[in-house]
Amino acid sequence: MNDKDQLQEQEMAQPEMPDMEPNTASESMEKSDNEVIVEINEGNYEALRAENAELKDKYLRIYAEFDTFRRRMMKEKLDLIKTAAQDTMTALLPVLDDFDRAKKSAEANNSPEQFSEGVALVYQKLHNTLKNIGLETMETHQQPFDPEWHEAMAEIPAPADELKGKIIDTIEKGYVLGGKIIRHAKVVIGK
Repeated sequence: MNDKDQLQEQEMAQPEMPDMEPNTASESMEKSDNEVIVEINEGNYEALRAENAELKDKYLRIYAEFDTFRRRMMKEKLDLIKTAAQDTMTALLPVLDDFDRAKKSAEANNSPEQFSEGVALVYQKLHNTLKNIGLETMETHQQPFDPEWHEAMAEIPAPADELKGKIIDTIEKGYVLGGKIIRHAKVVIGK
């Protein structure tokens, strides 16, 4: 056997022993690092705990403010969507009044004018479309006068005692869009 083969046999015969020196040094280093960290944490525990509580409080307050802001913005956006058509509706109200007057005039017994079937269909379609959008006509006939909903144009003697303080006639219809008054009803009340 040559020298090379003999060395290999010797290495195989010897059981491998773990090298203790490097591990021992790293273990002692880790222990000293952990001890330092533990000492620092123990020394500043109360300060860190107070800082943590303060940061949690700030976080909760900022989160609550943001949540409130988000809810307010969503509510304003919904309100804006609901009343976005208010200007358009207000501009259409005189047209609706004209349609109502024309229909009322054509339905009178001695009227020479006719409200044709086609015009009646357009009138009905317009009213249904505006109703679906959220436009509602105020009910005023013989209702108690309410200055928040009605605008008194005249006051006349009531034909009957039960009509005192109530609406006798409507000069101009009032309209509500999505629960918000867009035009007050102009009425005549009995005294």
